[in-house]
Amino acid sequence: MSGFSTIIPLAYLASAVLFILGIKRLSHPETAAGGNRLAAIGMLLAVIATLLESGLDYTWIIVGVAVGGLIGAVMARTVKMTAMPEMVAVFNGFGGAASGLVAVGEYLRVSGSETLAIDSGVSIMAGTLIGAVTFSGSMIAFGKLQGFVTGNAISNPLVKFSAGILLGFAVVLAVYLVGFESNLVFYWSLIAAALILGVLFVIPIGGADMPVVVALLNSYSGLAAASAGFVLENNALIISGALVGASGLILTGIMCRAMNRSLANVLFSAFGTTAASAGRAADGDRVATPIEAEDSAMVLGYASQVIFVPGYGLAVAQAQHRVRELADLLTERGVSVRYCVHPVAGRMPGHMNVLLAEANVPYEQLCEPEDVNPDMENIDVAVVVGANDVVNPLARDDPSSPIGGMPIIETDRAKTCIVIKRSLSVGYAGIDNPLFYLRNNRMFFGDASDALARITEEVKQL
Repeated sequence: MSGFSTIIPLAYLASAVLFILGIKRLSHPETAAGGNRLAAIGMLLAVIATLLESGLDYTWIIVGVAVGGLIGAVMARTVKMTAMPEMVAVFNGFGGAASGLVAVGEYLRVSGSETLAIDSGVSIMAGTLIGAVTFSGSMIAFGKLQGFVTGNAISNPLVKFSAGILLGFAVVLAVYLVGFESNLVFYWSLIAAALILGVLFVIPIGGADMPVVVALLNSYSGLAAASAGFVLENNALIISGALVGASGLILTGIMCRAMNRSLANVLFSAFGTTAASAGRAADGDRVATPIEAEDSAMVLGYASQVIFVPGYGLAVAQAQHRVRELADLLTERGVSVRYCVHPVAGRMPGHMNVLLAEANVPYEQLCEPEDVNPDMENIDVAVVVGANDVVNPLARDDPSSPIGGMPIIETDRAKTCIVIKRSLSVGYAGIDNPLFYLRNNRMFFGDASDALARITEEVKQL
């Protein structure tokens, strides 16, 4: 192995450079695929270097690689693009679990000694705590996204109080295990407390805040990996974990700014728990004006500028190809078409961008709210496909609203707005949307995919 003493550090350095370049190239759709390949090559290089350095028995490693590779290949081929948020949540959880298990294995290896060394002990406890919280929290996030765990926010002081007590209990156990003596009962108690803490961390958070939670859990998985790197004294794992942790925190900050809310507000405010019934009661005698496919086609076919605003309803209906087909048809008629994507639309950061990319929507047609809002009065038609809270004027007009101050796509200021939605039901924020009842708005009730297909057929007849 002495011949590898120089090559292995260089391999780790090369893998770190590839990780950084890969993440950099992920920032643009045209280079994202290449960036993903660079990062994958970097990880392969790091894995090979680690195996050469460690001199391990490769039997179970090969079995693990084969089984894991098979599972990954099946998931990559079978999981639909609309289920990407759920898969990201699961992967975050698996990453946390893997890092946590590394810490557990190392603790069991050294637990025979009376006390742990401070440096390795802190790393082991951090990896255990963060890994367990990430795993259980990500599984709850997956359940909320999948629907078998309630997506409603839960405002219960007991949950917050219990989480605080458990966090304090876990920290005390960790300090005792590092500073005083090894104790397997206390260590298993620390793991149990961390797993419950992860559940209590995510359970109170509503579906509207899932993009922030997914980004934050992604950051946690990176921090857990970095802790595992310190436990194993592996530079590549420390660097990759730090990159994921830092990028996840940056993304979390971007999501919070897009909602005009602090991270503490997201985690502890139980967004959308009380306003739903009040929002429905406020409807009064307001009437939403419906529209059908033929009239929608007339409005769109003779427009000059059209923007499409995708939301979670687009993902549920798997309507991304339908909206692209309609947009292409309008473009052929000389209509200027753009897609305005809100940063927190959908269930994870970039959810709508992923769906539109799958439908091969040209990147130059994508824009953000700040790009289109100043010119909204000149937009002939804004077509809202399954979105709700991100186009709700209450965010702009009512500071006391649960979404007060959140930047929105101001489709209510367009000359005509068409909202494709199954019903007038409230969004995840739990409040009614005044946009539905404005004079310049029309409601196309139904499944987004079916509605867009019907409109497309009518446009073809013009």
